[in-house]
Amino acid sequence: MKRSQPDFRAQAKRAALNALKRARRAAEKAGVELSSWEGEFLGSVSERVSTYGRAFADPEKGAPGAALSSRQGLKLKEIVAKAKGEPRRNLQRRRPLGKSVDRD
Repeated sequence: MKRSQPDFRAQAKRAALNALKRARRAAEKAGVELSSWEGEFLGSVSERVSTYGRAFADPEKGAPGAALSSRQGLKLKEIVAKAKGEPRRNLQRRRPLGKSVDRD
């Protein structure tokens, strides 16, 4: 019996929707109050993923088969970390390659 090819876009869509639901449930369970922006982010992204299959239009912002852009994935991780009570990591920008810092 031949198997049909798995639908990777549908898998990415389900994984993204489940991750968004888990983040909201984790925050509710921990009693962490999400900001209005974070609540709106979770709602709007899940709506766009369920409607269009992905939450971003520009293909340069994420992987071709991904449902969330790289920045949306990062924000989702920050919301999950906040729900778990982990301290916010200091996000520092890295220097562009080839640039050196003069140390006197």
